[in-house]
Amino acid sequence: MKRNTLPNFLSKCALAGLGLALMASPALAEEGGTGHATPGGVATMSDAAPTKQGWVVEPMYIYYDGDFKAKSLPIGGLESFGLEATADVFVLGALYTAEKKLWGAHYSSGVFLPYLSLDVVGMVNDQVVRDSVSGLSDITLIPAMLAWKKDYWQYTASLSIYAPTGEYNVGQLANLGLNYWTADPTVGAAYSNPETGLNFGVYSGITFNTENNDTDYDSGSMFHIEASIQQVLPLGKGFLTLGIDGFYWKQVTADGGAGAKRDFKGQTMGIGPVVSYILPVDSNTLVFEAKWLPESNVEKRIKGDYLWFKLVYQFE
Repeated sequence: MKRNTLPNFLSKCALAGLGLALMASPALAEEGGTGHATPGGVATMSDAAPTKQGWVVEPMYIYYDGDFKAKSLPIGGLESFGLEATADVFVLGALYTAEKKLWGAHYSSGVFLPYLSLDVVGMVNDQVVRDSVSGLSDITLIPAMLAWKKDYWQYTASLSIYAPTGEYNVGQLANLGLNYWTADPTVGAAYSNPETGLNFGVYSGITFNTENNDTDYDSGSMFHIEASIQQVLPLGKGFLTLGIDGFYWKQVTADGGAGAKRDFKGQTMGIGPVVSYILPVDSNTLVFEAKWLPESNVEKRIKGDYLWFKLVYQFE
């Protein structure tokens, strides 16, 4: 592909599917300082909802390392004083975009399957406890993802449902699953100018959680917003993108249920660099992406760093 074909390439090809990865690791607020949706999944060009009929396959890897040292943290039916957690998450995702539109929008649905390796160390009853688990975590179902295109703009509405498929045991600091369902409706808008190569997007949603019946703990709802700005540059046979990704997460309702012993609400935010490479393969598209998102302004939750690596392949 020649350099002067950048406008045509960007205007005709959707780059990828929404990277709605999950990780049952102590990285967010709610019970155990964790939640299903993960910062860094829905902001960049590679996360744009597909607008081309066919398949999107998206393997990815997420690394998280963080700690919580200030106060006690409810996790797995225990109270941990001081917590350190390291998570490695390997996710295989797939989306299919139908040829027929729904309400004037391109319609997609899909599923994301995560394999989690989690190591947690904390102080429980004045003793140092360390738990490690590996295996299939809670899967993400995407029954509906809608994308409307108008000129340089694309508007998106999607619903992600996180199912409690990962193994869960009360009395453990580390678990493969969270033992409750989560619904995460998300809306967004993205701008892509094929003449200048400038791209930016904003996505926002609220998570709604069911109760963990094993601990009688009802995690509160989380408001989240993510945004990115990227510049596309011709490089070799494809295109290099350089940009910045950021997120803000705020728990808007307190934890409840018999297992919630206090008003536990948290927040976090982060900003970091993102780089990707877009390679046209005949009529298909291959995208590589890497991003680093260190957390800041963290309250009542674990603080750490996210590393994301994505490979996205779109084909008919």
